[in-house]
Amino acid sequence: MKRSLLGLLAVIILLATIGYAFRADITIRIAENAVASNLQTDLLRELPDGLHVALCGAGSPLPDPKRSGPCTAVIAGRRLFLVDVGAGASRVLSRMRIPQGEIEGIFLTHFHSDHIDGLGELLLQRWANGSSTAPAPVYGPEGVEQIVDGFNLAYASDRQYRVAHHGEEVLPPSGAGAVARPFSAPADGEARILIEDHGLKVTAFRVAHLPVEPAVGYRFDYKGRSVVLSGDTTKSANLQKFAEGVDLLVHEALAPHLVAIITQGARAAGRENLARITEDILDYHTSPVESAEVARDAGVGHLLYNHVVPPLLLPPMEGIFLQGVDHIYGGPATIGRDGTLVQLKAGADSIELSELL
Repeated sequence: MKRSLLGLLAVIILLATIGYAFRADITIRIAENAVASNLQTDLLRELPDGLHVALCGAGSPLPDPKRSGPCTAVIAGRRLFLVDVGAGASRVLSRMRIPQGEIEGIFLTHFHSDHIDGLGELLLQRWANGSSTAPAPVYGPEGVEQIVDGFNLAYASDRQYRVAHHGEEVLPPSGAGAVARPFSAPADGEARILIEDHGLKVTAFRVAHLPVEPAVGYRFDYKGRSVVLSGDTTKSANLQKFAEGVDLLVHEALAPHLVAIITQGARAAGRENLARITEDILDYHTSPVESAEVARDAGVGHLLYNHVVPPLLLPPMEGIFLQGVDHIYGGPATIGRDGTLVQLKAGADSIELSELL
């Protein structure tokens, strides 16, 4: 028995020695396999037909290791759209294996910096990784033209450098940047139909985010499944109207009782300017309980929180964030994070959640 154990130990030591000696070669081989696998697969082709939502950014301007800037990918069949493009969105999409070259359209809810500051990086990746031959359509209320023109101008030199280096056959100049698709902001009770083809309907409606004006939310309908995305808003009767009976409501949420901790800490540190900001933001966002009231009164199937404020850095904070929600809304409520995926399969009524990251 003792001799067998000694022999086993000798084999383990030998294998460990060989592994250490060839660690660089082994690491390279693992990396080669991983790169090949990632480049040959993408999430769009793995999902069943239906309307699916993946959070490519569930956070806010405040740093949160689990939540990048606001970004939501909506997949209708194999058609890919984004709603808002906050900081880090492109990198999260890559980690989720969502091919940015296949983005058909981008919808902006409003023009706060945290909802657009990832747009430059994303447009570059859509062009370079997808060899796109047409610019990305960026839909938004009037004023979106200035946003698109600004990013196109900021990246003009970069486009020239890359085409000169790689050639037009690799990076077609016609596919760089974006083109604005403005629409007039609808009044309360009205909607703007932005896309209606091949079974997909995308609708914009007004939300309340004063003094930010205009601000809109979006509704996607595809093969009997539906999702509403709130954008930034206070509790809104108009949003509730357009969310009636949807399978999934993706709603922003700010927890005042947790933000108050930041305000108190800022004042204690003599940061009155920061304290004023954290007090001011309370009046143009929705609390988790208020979002639950909208979900309850609209009769939605599942409530998914995004634009989560403040950062939930410790696990117990998620329970504190949701305090009172279960007394309001009887359906499931989930705090989103980067990589949260919701599948709404066509021809079914199931709502399936998973985490990709």
